[in-house]
Amino acid sequence: MASHPDFVAYVAGQLREAGSIRARKMFGEYGLYCDGVFFAVICDDQFFVKITPEGEAAFPGLPKAPAYDGARDSFLIEDVEDRALMTELVRVTCGALKRRPAKNGRK
Repeated sequence: MASHPDFVAYVAGQLREAGSIRARKMFGEYGLYCDGVFFAVICDDQFFVKITPEGEAAFPGLPKAPAYDGARDSFLIEDVEDRALMTELVRVTCGALKRRPAKNGRK
C-alpha cells in the first residue's frame, strides 16, 4: 500500500523547524531530505528515520523496524504529533550523516 501524499506533507510540515525538508517519490513511496541530506523514508504511511550512533545515544527508547522487507532497521516514529522529538531526532541524525565520509560509489 502506497503512502498518501497528505501524510507525507503532514510529516514534512512537522519537521519544518529542523531545516529545509523535501520529500521525493521513490519506488512508490517517499524519501525525505533535510538540507539536502537523505535521512528518512515514509512507507505505508509510517515514518522511518535512519539509525546513527548519535541518534541511538540521544533516543535509546525509540522503537526500531525495517521500512520494508529486506531493509535494515530504522527508527519507527509512531507519534508524528510529537514535533519536538521529531525535530531533534532529525537534527541529530542529519548532523551525524553530514559528518560521515562520502562513499566512493557502487562497486
